[in-house]
Amino acid sequence: MSILNNLINGISLGSVYAIIALGYTMVYGIAKMLNFAHGDVIMVGAYVCFFATGQFGLPPLVGVLLAMVVCTVLGMVIERLAYKPLRQAPSLAVLITAIGVSYFLQNSALLLWKSDPKVFTSVVGNGSVKLFGGQLTITHVAIVTVLACVVIMLALTWFTGRTKMGKAMRACSEDKAAAQLMGIDVDRTISMTFAIGSALAAIAGVLLCSTYPSLMPTTGSLPGIKAFTAAVFGGIGSIPGAMLGGILLGIIEIFAKAFNTNISDAVVFAVLIVVLLVKPTGLLGKVVREKV
Repeated sequence: MSILNNLINGISLGSVYAIIALGYTMVYGIAKMLNFAHGDVIMVGAYVCFFATGQFGLPPLVGVLLAMVVCTVLGMVIERLAYKPLRQAPSLAVLITAIGVSYFLQNSALLLWKSDPKVFTSVVGNGSVKLFGGQLTITHVAIVTVLACVVIMLALTWFTGRTKMGKAMRACSEDKAAAQLMGIDVDRTISMTFAIGSALAAIAGVLLCSTYPSLMPTTGSLPGIKAFTAAVFGGIGSIPGAMLGGILLGIIEIFAKAFNTNISDAVVFAVLIVVLLVKPTGLLGKVVREKV
């Protein structure tokens, strides 16, 4: 039963990584950049929900929706101010800017909300389902997290494949110049991608803090990096790959913690190294040939 418990906990944690990785993979797939500030948007979303439900007494659902709205606006502002001017800049300049934005958000949160950890109240509640005479326990948070991950993945797959904006995103992913010649507003499409990714970050932040109820300005840093690892593991740019990579990475981390807590993070990043050595495109990634 301990193995089954660990498996369920791993799928739950992996679902959070998958939701974060979906934001990474969408931005990279379309804008071809790594938004390392994504993990800090998670933290902002969690703080917004924390104050909305704890300080102002709003219902949990309203708190989650408010966090999504704030993070969506924040993502679009970051894209407009920090990344849009660097559209034609070398990738190294964009990467350094993303790291700078990440530290800016962390230190802004430190000034606003101080460094002391806050106890986050779960938006789902503390209930659980007990099976096999209480030997197997599945929390309501774990159930909601897995369901949210599946629904978001299916919704994004439908959105990118069926809607006009989704097709515009796929066109920009293939060739921005050709998409612009066909009448697609590339800047608006990239902004919409950041908006969607940031809204997903808010959901991930709320679910992460509901599972591990401690909130501080650095809360999103390590999960954000692990979610990036999950995106690479599954195949960055692939929506199903992000989900698969996130869930597998969550399972690996939980089983590594069960074996030895001190090595769990090392095992997660060792997976990234092995994947890059053996299959650089990830599990579901495709080799893209660049035309010269």
